[in-house]
Order: sequence, then structure tokens, then C-alpha cells
Amino acid sequence: MKMAHTCVRVKDLEASLDFYQKAFGFEESRRRDFPENKFTLVYLTLPGDDYELELTYNYDHEAYDLGNGYGHIAISSDDLEGLHAKQKEAGFDVTDLKALPGVPPSYYFIMDPDGYKIEVIREK
Repeated sequence: MKMAHTCVRVKDLEASLDFYQKAFGFEESRRRDFPENKFTLVYLTLPGDDYELELTYNYDHEAYDLGNGYGHIAISSDDLEGLHAKQKEAGFDVTDLKALPGVPPSYYFIMDPDGYKIEVIREK
């Protein structure tokens, strides 16, 4: 058994695709359109990883209320500082590097176009 994908619902599919491709290098692995049911599923993967991020776009839907149950998804990077600088320079909504008490900075958060928080952590 293994994890297959994480789904996030998005208001603007093109803006979300642009964000995940430019901020992290995600690639579209497959797409399924269901016009009769008024939704599209787009699956994204990172190079060398088969775990998928599913973007669900429901046609003509207003922005989603994220509620208080969603925390974040996490992505690891072997160049945390470099990725952070690149994302900040590109104008993405990123926090400063953060640290848990007593340890050096090892993570930060970035916000996607729908307000989903993504934690970026130093690869172990």
C-alpha cells in the first residue's frame, strides 16, 4: 500500500498550474475533463516522483472556504535557501525561513493562488 495523491480544489485552473509549475517545477502527468459534469482533474508530479497533486477545477465555482481543518502539504528541497530566494524573487507569497526552538532554520511556507499553505522543508 502507498499514498497515491492529494487533492486540492482550485478556482482558477490556469493560475494554479502556473503557480505549481513555476514555484516548484511540477509537471502535468495527466488530465481528465468531464464537461458533462462540469469539472476537470489535472494531476501534477515532481520529476522523479510518482506521488501526484490533483487539482480539481469545478466550472463556475466561487472561491473555496478553506475552513479550519486544512493545515498544509509539505514539499522537501535539497536547496531550501536557493528555492526560497527564487520564489521570493518571483513575487510569490513566502514567509521568512523558520526554525523550531534550538535548531537552525529548516522550513518556510508559501501560499498558492487559492490560499493553500505549502510547507517547504529541508530535505533530510
